Amino acid sequence: MLELKNISFEVRDEQGAGSREILKDVSLCLEDREFMVITGPNGSGKSTLAKIIMGIVKPTRGQIVFDGTDITEADVTERARMRIGYAFQQPVRFKGINVSDLLRLAAGHELSNDQACRYLSEVGLCAVDYINREINASLSGGELKRIEIATLLARGTRLSVFDEPEAGIDLWSFQNLTRIFEKMRNDHNSAAIIISHQERILRIADTIVMLADGRVVKQGSRQEVMPYLMAHAEPCEIGKNFCPDLQRLA
Repeated sequence: MLELKNISFEVRDEQGAGSREILKDVSLCLEDREFMVITGPNGSGKSTLAKIIMGIVKPTRGQIVFDGTDITEADVTERARMRIGYAFQQPVRFKGINVSDLLRLAAGHELSNDQACRYLSEVGLCAVDYINREINASLSGGELKRIEIATLLARGTRLSVFDEPEAGIDLWSFQNLTRIFEKMRNDHNSAAIIISHQERILRIADTIVMLADGRVVKQGSRQEVMPYLMAHAEPCEIGKNFCPDLQRLA
């Protein structure tokens, strides 16, 4: 499905006198319906890699292949047409647009109320309470996150990229994220790349990739990588889970 070949990304320093390499020769392969979690310490290049996959930024070097087609130069719109979706760490609020409008825009065609309500129900929201809500500050972080996932379902994405989906949400919403992810894979045949360091999300991964200093330092199945990560576990803030001390692992 998706293959990253020797992806590197550099940025110019503030004075323009030199450059700094954020990603260094990263290669990954994702199959249909596979769930891959990319983890690693802060500053390791995880979010940059997610944006490169979506086409928000272009790699300095390397190649991206999706379903056998080179999409390295394809922009966000072209990748969206290929049914690649992206969920931001902090979902965007749209003043003047309600949930029904957003789902219709995501689907690319008219939706009946029943269809729109079904997508909301799949992410655990009562459709009657949300279908006409405006996407504004009245919605919590958890509500916005689930509405954003509902838009990916409406779009029918084959690949969804999530940048730290647990960020800024309440405990109840976090506990339901893994259920929603599993439903996406099982009921919608969707593959996913999730940027996260939370144990509950790591434990539903088919493949775990650890980045440090812009490089892949460990990659393999959940069964292969989790023991290594959990050997360096420390308490996390959300739900008192345990997650790896990724700074030390780097």
